[in-house]
Amino acid sequence: MTRVGRVERTTKETSVLVEIDLDGTGKTDIATGVGFYDHMLDQLGRHGLFDLTVKTDGDLHIDSHHTIEDTALALGAAFKQALGDKVGIYRFGNCTVPLDESLAQVTVDLSGRPYLVHTEPEKMAPMIGEYDTTMTRHILESFVAQAQIALHVHVPYGRNAHHIVECQFKALARALRYASERDPRAAGILPSTKGAL
Repeated sequence: MTRVGRVERTTKETSVLVEIDLDGTGKTDIATGVGFYDHMLDQLGRHGLFDLTVKTDGDLHIDSHHTIEDTALALGAAFKQALGDKVGIYRFGNCTVPLDESLAQVTVDLSGRPYLVHTEPEKMAPMIGEYDTTMTRHILESFVAQAQIALHVHVPYGRNAHHIVECQFKALARALRYASERDPRAAGILPSTKGAL
């Protein structure tokens, strides 16, 4: 059974296409018009071993907010779609990733209940190229809302804004990969005592 999600989202502000294969090899094709965001989504696909296509045409003449937000919403919806019934998956995943002086700790529960806890160092540089660093939390909020997962992201320390954000995406990729992988000991079993996720 293939675990693929495909979502098209079109508004007056953006047109987004996201395709994700949870059992891929990390092949990516990303174009949002926001260079640093493309770099982060590439990290998500490569380190998660998700085949990921993202094509976004947004109102960048205003700013990057709508483009980034709507892409994250579509990505979350596609991830949820690809998970399917969640039978036989590990459900929980965590990963700690260093990037030079920065460290990110990510824990995920593919619970069916959206919840985000997010902390990162204060007084980060406000911009990385055309990427507003306050958008990282909003990306995660948007993704969580559509994917319907519980996500805890903690960056206890870091100095360089690029490193602080990038280690979050790398750790997120690995945690999602571990949580969504099939558990050979739990084939045919839904990982929930409630009988629903």
